[in-house]
Amino acid sequence: MNIWKRCLPFILLVLVELFVTGCGHGEKIPVETPTSGSINISVDESFKPVIDSQLKVFESSFPDVRIRVSYKPEAECLRDLAKDSTRMIIITRGLNPKEESFYKDSLQRPAYSGLLAYDAVALIVNSRSRDTVMSMEEIRNLLTGKDKKNRQPVMDGISKTSIVRYAMDSILDGKSLGQNVVAAKSSPQVIDYVSSHDNAVGFIGVSWIGDQEDSVQLTFLQKVKVVAVECASCAEKPFVQPFQANIVLKRYPMVRGLYYILKENYSGIGNNFVNFLQNERGQLIFRRAYLVPARMTFNVRDVQLK
Repeated sequence: MNIWKRCLPFILLVLVELFVTGCGHGEKIPVETPTSGSINISVDESFKPVIDSQLKVFESSFPDVRIRVSYKPEAECLRDLAKDSTRMIIITRGLNPKEESFYKDSLQRPAYSGLLAYDAVALIVNSRSRDTVMSMEEIRNLLTGKDKKNRQPVMDGISKTSIVRYAMDSILDGKSLGQNVVAAKSSPQVIDYVSSHDNAVGFIGVSWIGDQEDSVQLTFLQKVKVVAVECASCAEKPFVQPFQANIVLKRYPMVRGLYYILKENYSGIGNNFVNFLQNERGQLIFRRAYLVPARMTFNVRDVQLK
């Protein structure tokens, strides 16, 4: 008994030293807060220009945060979300009930989604083309290989992308694309293909060509023209372009939402970024990129130019 009493202080000292050594001299475990640390996100490639702008402002406001973003097709973003390494994605749809149950029950990590902004699928043609107006019937014929003018539709891939999914689900009502559809690897390549082929019609997210103040997009617009699409409810102007006012007033027929999906049930970087996107500064960045903010009022006023 006396031996244990004499050895006990020594044993305690050794245990404390081992604990301090393991915590103090080993590899430091980074601690994430809403304003410090790093996360991985995946984003639909259609929205690269506007999300780059969002990240630039967000990270300048929180210099200790690093968001590593990968731009890829929508289906690949959804696959990334099932991995531990990716916590957030930004795509053109939210989660359906089956997917919500999967994350809650199978991965033990609830995921939730929300609407950020409204986008439009724009049509572009070669700068020399005279086909600058199209009806929805013409667009459907174009996508199924029945176009009388033998024009060539171009998309950012034949499968997996949000543009392709929108074309099949919303324009063709679930039908398959025709064999005449050309697959480009990215939105900039869609623009390049259209600019070098007189009979091509490109399908692209409006955030790539909508910002009249962006020098890169102005360069794109020197290569191509934006097509005006038939408006079913317009009396005075039967064909409209994908401008913000036409999206807000539902004149332009090919509109889709932009959603975030996040699996973070604590106050981390992901929740902070979502709050930024939903609040004033993030919504204004969407508006400046010629998308329509979903979380703030957007006024349309009639003006008379002199």
